[in-house]
Amino acid sequence: MLLDMLGGFLGDTGFAAITGGQILMLLVSFILLYLAIAKGFEPLLLIPIAFGMMLANLPLAGLMNGPVGNENGGLLYYLYQGVKLGIYPPLIFMGVGAMTDFGPLIANPKSVLLGGAAQFGIFATFMGATALGFSAQEASSIGIIGGADGPTALFLTSKLAPHLLGPIAVAAYSYMALVPIIQPPIMKALTREEDRKIVMDQLRVVSKTEKVIFPIVVTVVVSLLLPSAASLVGMLMLGNLFRESLVTDRLSDTAQNEIVNIVTIFLGVTVGATANAETFLNIQTIKIIVLGLIAFSIGTAAGVIFGNIMCKLSGGKINPLIGSAGVSAVPMAARVSQKVGQEANPANFLLMHAMGPNVSGVIGSAIAAGVLLNLFG
Repeated sequence: MLLDMLGGFLGDTGFAAITGGQILMLLVSFILLYLAIAKGFEPLLLIPIAFGMMLANLPLAGLMNGPVGNENGGLLYYLYQGVKLGIYPPLIFMGVGAMTDFGPLIANPKSVLLGGAAQFGIFATFMGATALGFSAQEASSIGIIGGADGPTALFLTSKLAPHLLGPIAVAAYSYMALVPIIQPPIMKALTREEDRKIVMDQLRVVSKTEKVIFPIVVTVVVSLLLPSAASLVGMLMLGNLFRESLVTDRLSDTAQNEIVNIVTIFLGVTVGATANAETFLNIQTIKIIVLGLIAFSIGTAAGVIFGNIMCKLSGGKINPLIGSAGVSAVPMAARVSQKVGQEANPANFLLMHAMGPNVSGVIGSAIAAGVLLNLFG
């Protein structure tokens, strides 16, 4: 009797139901947790994503199950609606806007060209993905990884290819975390040492009036040109207006801290929970991860190449290294430009110059997402 009861109990546990695929996905989640905690790779994002992946691959827990009859769905199923309905990414953008100083971009408007050039990786990879047999919607979601902007990648993917959210989230945030490793070899390969030593002139001081007008004008112009980008760009600029108006400190602080932290938890855990064994362990996922790396690398290279062009046209006044910051991993990509520049010339201070293309890359990736959504949504 006791053995029968014990056998029945064990038969009802997850240990009896776990599959090889789920075990493998649990190991992947453990590796991501290790990278986040021990190595410091984007811990604020990778920890909730990895933990959500772990929860989704625990058999019988049913945290991502939808409602059936009179039974409610799992906790993560309901939290996931914020991703599915496109709510979380714009809220993240509001927090990013409140944290971002667009002064370097306003002071040097030419840097928007570098941010635009870095988006080339998105469209080049889109064409490559379609050539490999992905649909236009799937290729758009894969290509947007090249913008190095996690919320934008998730926003577009939730609209065009929600079945790819798991692998695209892991790829996008992994490459954002690996910016200091991936970018420097590309930057050094595409620039001359004498160009890396170029010291740029100090940027002019930007007035409060310019900083207040900027988010309003950008929102109106971009939203009129690309209505599908209005939610991302609008919330980004709303957060920035909270910051720059100097009369809404409480709202700015809330957007930067409480809101962005809460939404990051919900977003990370639920996106990670989409990476179950059935959808993640296939050749398609490997293709997505490889194509994501290609997209990010091409975006970095395109920014540096355009930086070289601007260096020549300016008579050697622009350091081409700032072009690599055109991807929208703020402020990490700008810091990498600073670091590589100082390796060539210890007196070099490129951070503020690199912030111009860096923040324009945030706007550029949102616009690129809007274009793809307009074309294939």
